[in-house]
Amino acid sequence: MAPVVERKILIVEDDKVVAKELTTRLSIPGFTIASVSSSDTDPMARAATFRPDVALMERPLRSDAAFEAMKPLLRQTDFPVIFVIAEKDEAAARGSRASTPDDYVVKPFTDRELRASIQLALCRRDRARSVREVEDRFFTNSIDMLCHLDFNGHFKLLSPSWERTLGFTREELMSRPFIEFVHPDDRERTLQQNAAVRAGGQALVFENRYRCKDGTYRWLLWNATPDSPEHVIYSVARDITAAKQAQEEREQLVRELQTALAEVNSLREILPICSYCKKVRDDANYWHTVENYISLHTSTLFSHGICPSCMASEVDTQIEGLERD
Repeated sequence: MAPVVERKILIVEDDKVVAKELTTRLSIPGFTIASVSSSDTDPMARAATFRPDVALMERPLRSDAAFEAMKPLLRQTDFPVIFVIAEKDEAAARGSRASTPDDYVVKPFTDRELRASIQLALCRRDRARSVREVEDRFFTNSIDMLCHLDFNGHFKLLSPSWERTLGFTREELMSRPFIEFVHPDDRERTLQQNAAVRAGGQALVFENRYRCKDGTYRWLLWNATPDSPEHVIYSVARDITAAKQAQEEREQLVRELQTALAEVNSLREILPICSYCKKVRDDANYWHTVENYISLHTSTLFSHGICPSCMASEVDTQIEGLERD
C-alpha cells in the first residue's frame, strides 16, 4: 500500500479564532498545517519559507488594498490558493473567477466541503505541473532549435539544441541582440521578416545563416509566429546546413554535366573523313561513303552529275586519249 503523502497547508487569516478553528478542522491524516499567518505579516514571505502545497486565504482580507497589492504575488505562486468567502460574496466571486487564483469555499462549510476543495485544487495543481514537466522535457530534448524572442530583438528562452548547434552558451546568445549572430549578407531581409512577424504575420520556411562560436556559419530554416499581447515571437529553427551543402553539390554536378554535354555536342559537329578515299566514320566506328552517310542521317536524295573541273581533268582527258588511239 502506497504511503500517504502529507500535504502542507498555509492558512492566511486575520482572525486568530478562525485560524485556530481551521487548523483544528484540518488536523487529520494527510494534512499538515505548515504555517498560520495574517495579512500583516507578509504571507508570501512565509510561503517562501514553508513551501506549502496549498494556501487558505480569507477574502476579503482586512483591506481590499492589501488584497490588490498581493495579487501579483499570488500569480507567481507555485501552489493553489483557496479563498474563504462569505455566502453573500459568492455571486461576486463566481462572476470574477479570473481574479481568484484557484478556487473558493463558502462559509459556513462542512469539513467534507473544505477537504474536497483542497483536494480538487491540489489535483488541478498536480495536473498543471505534469503538463509543464512534459513541455519542459520536450523543450529540453528537442532536436530543432526552439526559442522565444522578445519584440526588442533579444532571446528570452532558448532550448539546449542552440548550444549544440552554434557552440555559444544560451547566456551568450541572450546577452546580445539576435541580429548580431546573423550573417551580414542576411541581416536586412531578416530584419524585414522580423518586422513582418511583429506586425502580426508569420515566418514560414524562412532561411538565413547564423554565426557559430568558431566563426563558421550554419544555415537555419525558420517557422515563427507572434504572441502580440506578450510581445514575444515563438520560433522553431532547423539546421539545414547539410542539406544546403548537398544541394550545392548537386548543382555543381549538374553544371559539370552540362559542360560535358556541351563538349560532346561540339565533338559531334566534327565529322571524321578519310584523307584518301574520303569515306566518313560514324559513331559506331563504321566507314561510309559520303553519299551513304548523308542518306542515313538525312532525307537528302542524290542525283549524279559532273562538275566543270572533273569534266576538264577526267572526262575530256579520257576522250582525248581515245581519239589518239
